[in-house]
Amino acid sequence: MTQCLTLTWRGIVKLRRHPASLADVVFGPAIFLVLFVYVFGGAISGSTREYLQFVLPGMLGLMTLLATMGVGTALNQDIEKGVFDRIRSLPTPRIAPLVGAIGADVVRQVIAIVALLGFGLALGFRFSTGPLPVLAACALALGFALALSWVWVLLGLSLPNAQAVQGLGAVIIFPLSFASNIFVPTDTMPGWLAAFVQVNPVRHLMDALRGLMLGGPVAQPVLITLAWMVGFVAVFAPLALAAYRRRSLTS
Repeated sequence: MTQCLTLTWRGIVKLRRHPASLADVVFGPAIFLVLFVYVFGGAISGSTREYLQFVLPGMLGLMTLLATMGVGTALNQDIEKGVFDRIRSLPTPRIAPLVGAIGADVVRQVIAIVALLGFGLALGFRFSTGPLPVLAACALALGFALALSWVWVLLGLSLPNAQAVQGLGAVIIFPLSFASNIFVPTDTMPGWLAAFVQVNPVRHLMDALRGLMLGGPVAQPVLITLAWMVGFVAVFAPLALAAYRRRSLTS
């Protein structure tokens, strides 16, 4: 645990020394929110204010999902720079560098959440529930992102360079994000696409976030989302450790 925390702090120090790397999580939420609310909102719902109420919980999930790609990219860059080999030469548990990379990403995620909610409130978004459900929604979005981060850790260890991680990551994240109920209700979709949305884990996360922030059913979508989080960790964490082991043997 001490070594995991030490490597987490290393990632945080990198962010402090290179604050420009936070530009996407600071300005990205504002740009996405303005574009979707004021460019598409009127056409989708007839009222930009009503669409803001609908889409902001979805944007909370989207921003945390997009921010997770930084984990795999940063890990792959460490491998290219030789940091991976230096850490591997130390008496460090195999999981410590991987947990450290994910732990450092918590800072990016929290900044993205605060930036999005702050800008949304400035535009006129209002919560329909109390402070505790809102905090629970933020915690759920953060936990889902951290669980999904194991996918990007696996990609960062398996692919040859950071560009490949970003490219394949986009191929994965955009269908999950846009083929969901983040931006529009699922009843407007054709049957084949709605069938995919029903099994999309992001759909259950969105239902949970909207229930916690705006009111509505909460128990079932939260439980399903938690089950997906456990599944991501149970499947991709061992695969990431196996990829780490293979990388150690071949480097």
